Amino acid sequence: MLLCFAVYKCAVSPTGDRLYIISRYQNKLLTLARDGTLLATYSDLALESPSALHVTPAGQVLVCEDWPTTVLQVGWEGESKLATLATWEDGVSWPQSVCYSSTTSSIIVGQEWDDNILVFRVE
Repeated sequence: MLLCFAVYKCAVSPTGDRLYIISRYQNKLLTLARDGTLLATYSDLALESPSALHVTPAGQVLVCEDWPTTVLQVGWEGESKLATLATWEDGVSWPQSVCYSSTTSSIIVGQEWDDNILVFRVE
C-alpha cells in the first residue's frame, strides 16, 4: 500500500483527544488517539467511497460518501453509523465538503458537479 493514499481527509475532535481519518481507497473511517494509537475502524457498505469529513463542536462525526451519495453521522467513538442525514433523494450529488453551523443549526454540503450548496436544518 502506498502511504500517499492512506489519508484522504482528517478532522480533530473538539477536545483534541481523537483524530478521525477517512481513507478513500480503503473505504474506512479510522479513529486514532492523540498518540497515534488506533482506537476504532469503521467500515461498512454505507462507506464505499468517503469524500468529506467534519467533527461538530459537540463531537458528532459527519462523513460524506460519493457513491451512494449520502451524508452519515457516525458515533464519536468511530465504530458505528448513527444515522443517514441526507441522500440522493434530498439532492446530495457527489458531496466533497461538509460542515455544521451551530449558529444556524444546519449541515452545509458542497458538491463536486453542482453549483449548489445544500443546507439541511437539523434539530
